[in-house]
Amino acid sequence: MANMHTVSLEEQFVSSAPTPINIGATIRDFRLQRGMSQGDIEKRTGLLRCYLSRVENGHTVPSLETLQKIAASLEMPLSQFFSEDPVKENYSVTLSEDEIRFLTQVQRYSASLNESDRKLLLAMVRKFAATATTSVS
Repeated sequence: MANMHTVSLEEQFVSSAPTPINIGATIRDFRLQRGMSQGDIEKRTGLLRCYLSRVENGHTVPSLETLQKIAASLEMPLSQFFSEDPVKENYSVTLSEDEIRFLTQVQRYSASLNESDRKLLLAMVRKFAATATTSVS
């Protein structure tokens, strides 16, 4: 009984609330995934590069009309910005049992990481994947 912890209704609601979308980071992720610069988006949309930078860094929230322009420049549907797992690549990869076991351990471990460490891990994985893809091609 001494180990019981009472959780208020407010705490339950806050902990189950979805995390807000960081639209700027999502745009940056899609842009980088496609190997595009802010200048490329500027040319395709007419939006100034400094404005795009402000959006990506969370200083400005774009209108839906502006988001539509950005989505069109990235050749993707606007709805993709708001999906549960917005940044996806279609990969067809065959993994060994050892690789699957390793990735399962990484997945378990990454759940306890803070946001900064999670981003670092993701950057390392992306770098490794890019290197692996280059060496296979």
